[in-house]
Amino acid sequence: MTERRPGQPPPDDEDSFPRVRSGNPQVDEILGGGFPSNSINIVMGQPGTGKTILAEQLLYHNAGDDRPLLYATTLSEPLSKVVSYVQRFSFFNPDVLGSDVMYEDLGASLAERGPVALIEWLDEAIKTRSPKIVVIDSFRAIHDLGTSLDDMRRFISALAGLLSAYDVTTFLLGEYTQADIERCPEFAVADAIVELARQPLSTRDERFMRVMKLRGSGYREGQHAFRITSDGLQLYPRLVAPREFESYKSSSERVSTGIPGLDEIMGGGLLVGSTTLAVGMTGAGKTTLALQFALEGVRRGEQVLYVNFQENPVQLRRAIANLGGEPATAFKNGFGLLYASPVELQIDSIVVEIFEAIKTGGVRRVVIDAVGDLSSAANDPRRLHDYLYSLIQHFAARGVTSVLTLEAGQGFHGMEPSDQWYSYMSDNVIALGWNVAKPDRRTIRVFKMRSSEHDHEVREFEIGSNGARVT
Repeated sequence: MTERRPGQPPPDDEDSFPRVRSGNPQVDEILGGGFPSNSINIVMGQPGTGKTILAEQLLYHNAGDDRPLLYATTLSEPLSKVVSYVQRFSFFNPDVLGSDVMYEDLGASLAERGPVALIEWLDEAIKTRSPKIVVIDSFRAIHDLGTSLDDMRRFISALAGLLSAYDVTTFLLGEYTQADIERCPEFAVADAIVELARQPLSTRDERFMRVMKLRGSGYREGQHAFRITSDGLQLYPRLVAPREFESYKSSSERVSTGIPGLDEIMGGGLLVGSTTLAVGMTGAGKTTLALQFALEGVRRGEQVLYVNFQENPVQLRRAIANLGGEPATAFKNGFGLLYASPVELQIDSIVVEIFEAIKTGGVRRVVIDAVGDLSSAANDPRRLHDYLYSLIQHFAARGVTSVLTLEAGQGFHGMEPSDQWYSYMSDNVIALGWNVAKPDRRTIRVFKMRSSEHDHEVREFEIGSNGARVT
């Protein structure tokens, strides 16, 4: 059997029991293929985190079978609102509403007779309609109707027994907290527990999905960022180090930086698959160095991805022209741009988009300008570290050569302690700065090159109308 890394879902041939697909490929990837069939699943989270959207997207994706899908509302959001809001999403299909996908309001009977009304409704629905999937929203509201914990345990036992006796997959939605997991008996009978959470920031909210339990199946652990769009939940599964890394073999092949004189002091260029950190103060030439490296790849017929948070696309086109290039030609011949404003920057989406580009687009060179913006936008430095480490390992395994730029007030020695791990995970470190004796002259020095001889001396770094060069 192939060895599997912790936190990674098993491949399809290792996990062959029946699944219910969510209608979202990224959710299914995180779950190792989808929710187990004939299971009881809890989707928990604060109001507004996307529980209802996730459940409805799943229902409409699975519609069209010979068995109906039931969505029951309880004592929370009115049924009319649920049906009204779902019509705003692209996955909604009016042709299956009322036939394959059926909505029912249990609020009145629950308010009158308590939780037992749900058992009676389910028993009748299962025997007469044989539903394939049942969603109960909100189940937390039913829990609050219980007169005591002992009564609730007996109710949950009866509910689990009824559901387990039939081929039906059930989803219990609720506004549960972490404390509820230990004290609410429904969590003990759940086959899967999925949490949707929201973390408010000053300019936006960040949402995360986390699988807390999945019986009999591997899944991808940790927090997975997502957004709510008109298509439903847009997930960014947490990036992990490549599984194929054990078979990776280093290469002695080198690529040119495109900067006259720099290849010579770096032992002939950058090793294929290596990551280089260009660190320096404002105006020292970091972006020029990175841009020339990218344009050299285009000149050699390579696909290039330039990830930029500093200059918008108009400014970047101007920078390309200032280096003697033709922006339209560069973009036509393989120069790919991924731009994100630092104000709206979300770490997960950017890193996953970079990974998807190198996986599917044949990218050979990547520039991230500047990683300091990632640090500023990250509310969890450790999460950013793990993401970038995994991304750099994917670069190495796939033979992608990368350059990262980092702003530091006093050059390499002025790096903040929180940013020093960028240099630890990089194969090469180049420091750019200004000559103390000649303040109008830029300098460059190669501080580190793994597995390669290089020049340690401080050299002049000139930037002219044709770009940069090392003298």
